[in-house]
Amino acid sequence: MSLTYLEAIREAQYEALNTRPEVFLYGQDIGTFGGAFKATKGLSKEFPGRVIDSPISEDAMVGVAIGAAIEGARPILEMQFADFSSVGFNQIVNQAGTLFWRTQTPCPITIRLPSGGTPGSGPFHSQSMESIYAHYPGLVIVTPATVDDAYWMLLDSVDLDDPVIFCEHKFLYYHLKADALGGRGLPIGKARIVRPGRHATVVAYSAMVHEALRAADELALDGYQIEVVDLRSVKPLDTETLLGSIARTGRILCVGESFPWGGVTAEVVARITAEAFHLLDAPPMRLNSKDTPIPYHPNLWKAHRPTVTTITESLKHLLRY
Repeated sequence: MSLTYLEAIREAQYEALNTRPEVFLYGQDIGTFGGAFKATKGLSKEFPGRVIDSPISEDAMVGVAIGAAIEGARPILEMQFADFSSVGFNQIVNQAGTLFWRTQTPCPITIRLPSGGTPGSGPFHSQSMESIYAHYPGLVIVTPATVDDAYWMLLDSVDLDDPVIFCEHKFLYYHLKADALGGRGLPIGKARIVRPGRHATVVAYSAMVHEALRAADELALDGYQIEVVDLRSVKPLDTETLLGSIARTGRILCVGESFPWGGVTAEVVARITAEAFHLLDAPPMRLNSKDTPIPYHPNLWKAHRPTVTTITESLKHLLRY
């Protein structure tokens, strides 16, 4: 029986509730309704009083979670969409992110952000917020791209004493399946080489990993071996694995679905340029979504974000240098 990416997230929450009495779930309509995407479906019956509907106030949600964490709880918050987390931005970056450094009190909260675009979602339900939160110290930012990582990294996030922003991609909810869960994988902060290669490296995360793999398949028909690295978490960032990949290939393209100004891809390129300039055979490149609000129309949305086509074109440019 196959397991979807969304089901893995639900199963991880079940496991956390079942094994850790200090865990509770908090979010809008996550109780009887099961959440906007049904990531908590059935859990309120299994764990009465521990799957709690919140007011429609992300600011209040995060504040409650921080207060509960101070008292020893480990809350998992569900934002209906990543975009809406901006309403709780002050609490996340100025309270949760700084709490330990101000008071030596841990703040073990996990904030689930349904991230990224789907056809027809438009500008208010499609954003990728990982770059914004990664800017602030004290927060851990994870971006699972596989069913296994969706499960294990959520459990690892709950175990951390730091506040975690868990960026789960909505497009992967139903499109990504696995035959079964594997064993516990790499820890948070460690990137994975998904596909080895020698001609160029693509660094990606979240849904862009799968687009990068498809681009690597395309270029394999022309005889190119493209290495694909899944960051898995963007903070901490596994610079060591990136440098090792560059040493093998000499070329790098970093791909992200977030907007191009600053952000994860810019950070990767900056680190590579500063620490591995001598290993490069071509200028490092990056590819992001367009620098416009995210369009509603499915065809415009496909043209707005990086795809197998645009990644392949960028890699061909990189390989020609």
